[in-house]
This record gives sequence, C-alpha cells and structure tokens, in this order.
Amino acid sequence: MNVKIGYKLSAEGFGPKELVRQAVLAEQAGFDFVEMSDHFHPWLDVQGHSPFAWTVFGTVAARTERIGLATGVTCPTVRYHPAIIAQAAATLALLSDGRFTLGVGAGERLNEHVVGRGFPNSVPERHALLREALEIIRLLWSGGYQSYRGTYLALDDARVFDLPPEPPPIAVAAGGRDAARLAAELGDGLFATEPRGDLVDAFREAGGSGPRYAEVPMAWAPDEHSAARAALETTRWAVTGWKVMSELPNPANFEAASTTVREEDMLARFACGNDPARYVEVAQPFVDAGFDHLVMQNAGPDPDGFIDFYRRELDGRIRALVPSTA
Repeated sequence: MNVKIGYKLSAEGFGPKELVRQAVLAEQAGFDFVEMSDHFHPWLDVQGHSPFAWTVFGTVAARTERIGLATGVTCPTVRYHPAIIAQAAATLALLSDGRFTLGVGAGERLNEHVVGRGFPNSVPERHALLREALEIIRLLWSGGYQSYRGTYLALDDARVFDLPPEPPPIAVAAGGRDAARLAAELGDGLFATEPRGDLVDAFREAGGSGPRYAEVPMAWAPDEHSAARAALETTRWAVTGWKVMSELPNPANFEAASTTVREEDMLARFACGNDPARYVEVAQPFVDAGFDHLVMQNAGPDPDGFIDFYRRELDGRIRALVPSTA
C-alpha cells in the first residue's frame, strides 16, 4: 500500500493567517497534502476560531507549490447551494494547478442551521440532499448552461465559466455503508474519521477504487500528560460519537455534552506525548481497515513542535505501514 500523509489544518483552533503559515510549514516538512474542515462554528468556544475555508485555501494555493489541498469536509446542501461549491472548487482547482480535492459530506447541524433554512432530522433525507448536490456539481462541471429539478434542490440555467482541464476529485464522507456506497457511485474517493474496514469494504463492493481518506487522532507535546490535557481542553468533542457530533447546534451544546470526558478517554483515543511507537500504534488500525490517505490530526498545544516531530520521527514510520494481515 502506498500511503499518502496529510496534515490537518485545525480551522476551529487557529486564525486564517496562522493556518496559511502552518500549510507552508507542512509542505516544507514533506506532507503530501493538507486537509481543512469547512465550518461556520468551532466545536467549542475555547477553540475560538472558524475562518472561511475557501479564502484560506486560495491563499494557501498561492503560497505553496507542491502540497495537495482538500476540504474535510464541505456540506454542499444547506449553508451552500451546490452551484456555489461547483464554482468555488473549480476556481480553487485552477489556482492550485490541479492540487485540490473536494471533500463533501452530509453535514452537521452545528454549521448548517445558521442560515435559518433548517437542517433535516433524518439521515436518509440528508443523504438524498447530498446525492442531488453531487449530481448538480457533476452537471455543472460537464460544461455549458445547465438546469436541474430535484426533490430538494434545483438549478436554473447556470454555467461555471472557469473550469479546470480535469474536474477536481470528490471524496465523500461516510459514517455508514449507505454513504460509502454513495461515495463509490458519485464520488472519486472515500473520507472517514474512524478505522472502519466495513466502510472501505462497502466502498469497494460498490465499485469504488479511489483514495480512502481518514483522520488519525494525535496530540503532540513533550510529555503524555500535557498532550492529553491539551486535547481534553479543545478536542473532547471528538469522543462523543457521530450521532452527537452531527446533531448539536452550537458550541455551548458540545460543552455540555462533553463534560464527563476525562483525560483517560483522550489517552485511549489519541496518540499523546512524544513516543513515536504510540503514534504508529494509533495509525495502524486505519491502514488495516484499508485507508491509504492518512491525515495527522494534532490536538496538541504546539503545531510547530508537532510538525518537527513528524518530520524527524514519524514520516518514515507511518509511510512504511502495511496492513497487519499482509
């Protein structure tokens, strides 16, 4: 397996100029791509940030030369109309000379409710919305004036004038087998946050053959305790589970929902501290599950320290991973 390594730009934890600086450092350190969430709100108020992802990535494209860019992920159904995302992704693909991957998903109430149009309560309806959005994006990328009438979404005589020579690949986020099959049908790749082989299996069984992205939870600091404490302060929402993460509307709700999370919970889920062996241990299940694009998601207090640690201690080790069954 040829593993590609990404660096997570934590848009909830840093302002736009700092994110650009980290992306430049990530390129210099040898990462293959950077991935950034497309949020309106952070998960917790203590994180304190949530800049507009598309502006940040446009600047990153101008400040870098080699590194790939990926949204992780954009919801093209409520806060954005898919026509806007089709145009934005095409523009970014041009600015980055083909380095951009559009990661999409069914979304979270945290970000989508803000425009006052409501957010569907049922998962099947969210997936139906996402299906129509992907059909609209593909239609606009085919060129010319296009119209579309779906159950939920419509397009009226629209055209994206600036299209790249090849459309950017689309990676579809999946938390279940139905979404994984949708990724195979209308996407070019799979995106996930858990080391679940069943998602990769469903993607492949439905004909999916593209890249499989997954975020690997890490928290670097000179010692394990400092790393776990930092992760607990800013990233404890990550252990609440997708059924919570997709439903709560505001950071205050995530604050309340995560009050019982302990430092021990972070140590169990995240690679914390400065021992490379622990980082390899946490990454291995993702490789075993079949993911080949691993995103290093650092929840530690020092991004520069983590990037240096990755360059010195992790790059070769993570790239050398192969499925245990092999």
